[in-house]
Amino acid sequence: MAATLEKALQDAQVGLKVLQVLTENSYDSILVTDATKDAKIIYANKAFKTLTGYDPSEVIGKTPRILQGPATDRQVIARLADALKNEGRFEGKAINYRKDGAPFIMHWRVLPAKIGSRTKVWVAVQREGFEI
Repeated sequence: MAATLEKALQDAQVGLKVLQVLTENSYDSILVTDATKDAKIIYANKAFKTLTGYDPSEVIGKTPRILQGPATDRQVIARLADALKNEGRFEGKAINYRKDGAPFIMHWRVLPAKIGSRTKVWVAVQREGFEI
């Protein structure tokens, strides 16, 4: 079965359509940032708006730091920065803030999307949690 999907995904248009369907219909928030030092947001799905209150069009070109605030655990953010610097994976949870300023607990994974050994973009899968 995996070989059949792999064959279908060799067509770039099919691959893009599958990606679009997956991201736009996910219950989890999906955020994609560029691989620059500033990690600017280049994509956010509809679930991101449900989670944060920000419309995807409002965050394109900004950094995910817009979700951080006074209670965001700086040690977790330091671990994230280290993972990004080393092009590794990250998983964590912290208090973040919605557009209206309300705090919430966010669990998230950040994964590098690589071509060869070089990270081209970062993909974050996020969801609301209920305990730190």
